[in-house]
Amino acid sequence: MVKQEILSANDNYAQLSTFLIQHNCKKILLVCDNSFEFLNIKNYFSYFSSKINAELYRFSDFKPNPTYESVEKGVRFFVDMKCDSIIAVGGGSAIDTAKCIKLYSNMDHSKNYLQQDIFPNNVLFIAVPTTAGTGSEATKYAVIYYNGEKQSVTHESCIPSAVLIDTTALKTLPLYQKKSTMLDALCHAIESYWSVNSDDESKNYSKEAIQIILANKELYLANNEKGNCEMLKAANIAGKAINITQTTAGHAMCYKLTSLYGISHGHAAALCVSKLFPFMIAHSDKCIDKRGKQYFENICSEIADSMSCSNAEEAARIFQNLIDSLNLDIPTANENDIEALKNSVNPIRLKNNPIALNINDIDMLYRQILQQR
Repeated sequence: MVKQEILSANDNYAQLSTFLIQHNCKKILLVCDNSFEFLNIKNYFSYFSSKINAELYRFSDFKPNPTYESVEKGVRFFVDMKCDSIIAVGGGSAIDTAKCIKLYSNMDHSKNYLQQDIFPNNVLFIAVPTTAGTGSEATKYAVIYYNGEKQSVTHESCIPSAVLIDTTALKTLPLYQKKSTMLDALCHAIESYWSVNSDDESKNYSKEAIQIILANKELYLANNEKGNCEMLKAANIAGKAINITQTTAGHAMCYKLTSLYGISHGHAAALCVSKLFPFMIAHSDKCIDKRGKQYFENICSEIADSMSCSNAEEAARIFQNLIDSLNLDIPTANENDIEALKNSVNPIRLKNNPIALNINDIDMLYRQILQQR
């Protein structure tokens, strides 16, 4: 795991300025989405060039679910401007775009980057997440689309060297987005905890993230600065857990919900985990984790302890109660929807799940998750 420095936005971004000066950044590529215009950090970048004696080049030619072509443009701009560092300001799309620009910046630009081997480079990379949820700033994963097909890009060297915790970025975030991104971070922590790939380091991250999220959810939803700060930290910590373990069935089942019903990713993930959690507890005999059924049951008890619950069943109820308290919509499904959903689940992600799921289990879970038409 890359050692990542956590910077504060306090004192007019003084830590960011110091970090850039210390690393002798002279030509910086700023990768940002449209939300940048409404952020406090925009004011900092409007005058910082003279303050730290560096040039800034802005790249915003990408959209949500960024394409390979957008990344290609970003790489070309980075190389043409002779940039030596990257700052990404935004959500997962901005950070994923910046990750790929960094990874591809030292490749053969006359060939398809997706078909080349990745070699680490010394490009300094700083991420400024504007939501407290994806944890993308802490992971070695990026997603882009090539010819309409999702491409997963993975390499340790795309993990940012530093993350700036800027609570002001959350101030104008719509409440629904605050709810769903918080749930995304919580699902990351819980899924990582029970993943077959978990280890002591990832479990410590998961436990810490769960405790921070649950202790600060009210302050965060009330747009309190401390709550926002703690939630950004929790999302980053949960991202570190997922970086080790990857996600499990909760995420494998949620992607089609997002595209089919237009709900946010964290909303969809939470709906899936809310039904998956009690199902797994009740079917521990179907454990496929090589550490065994008893190990899985102990992990469920550890998750419960992290949630200040006496047992796993109570923890699953508390998770469901949290979903209910947020007043999130439950989509209504017809038979065609159920068929499309159960056929959309990526079996590779199911291999990370500690409890075996067959097609009938998945069908049944979707019927529990959704209202029936």
